[in-house]
Amino acid sequence: MANGLGRLSEEQMRQFETEGYLIVKGLFSPGDLAEIEQTFEEIGNQTVPGHFEPELNAEVNDPLKRYPRVMHPHRFNETAKKYMLHEPIIEVLADLFQEEPLAAQSMFYYKPPGSRGQALHQDNFYLKVEPGNCIAAWAAIDPADEENGSLLVVPKTNHYEIVCPDEADANESFTVHYVKPPQDQKAVPVVMEKGDVLFFNGNLIHGSYRNKTKDRFRRAFICHYANQSAVRIGTHYRPLFRKDGTPVDLEANPSGGPCGIEFETVYPH
Repeated sequence: MANGLGRLSEEQMRQFETEGYLIVKGLFSPGDLAEIEQTFEEIGNQTVPGHFEPELNAEVNDPLKRYPRVMHPHRFNETAKKYMLHEPIIEVLADLFQEEPLAAQSMFYYKPPGSRGQALHQDNFYLKVEPGNCIAAWAAIDPADEENGSLLVVPKTNHYEIVCPDEADANESFTVHYVKPPQDQKAVPVVMEKGDVLFFNGNLIHGSYRNKTKDRFRRAFICHYANQSAVRIGTHYRPLFRKDGTPVDLEANPSGGPCGIEFETVYPH
């Protein structure tokens, strides 16, 4: 590989470039996964203002009120920050970017039984990495399949432009934006085993199914990264971090953009 790491094969690199996504196995040990599970089990039973605000005691019809996603846990939890900067993940990203990655965001999804999915969307619509793009590292903490709400991707849309979204179906999606796939292209499920990591390009159209099970969570630890040569990023994602934990403060990409300021009112990522 040109960057000297060579963690990915030429075939894997070609898969990512052609299809826009790639599953890599074996990046987390069983001990790593256990530590992530324990950390977010503890976080899931508390309130962290601005990051995780569940309705702990209320009787609610929407399971996502009890288990909303955790936003930017790396900003208040050292274990989350450690795994956002997990060396095997960083090595894969260095291959994909062909330069050092900068960590921009962390999230944890519990996705409890019965919870809604997320409408199809594009990540760099929100992160606004320029020049370059973002890449997501989506780690399955539980097995993910069509029944418990696996991710959906629209292959090859990594080469599709960022488009202004339509309004999503609130009965099926907990976020409000929806990006329609190009004509004759369909979303396909990504079935993953525990510990698998899905990497995908910031233009790739993706979303997720509703969790149709009665007893299975679909937990995922998800981080987004920018290329080191980027100059600007959306203001919510600053500061970024190098692999050694050193903060990097890129310029804030102005609000609004080509789709207008109304799209800034919701912060779905």
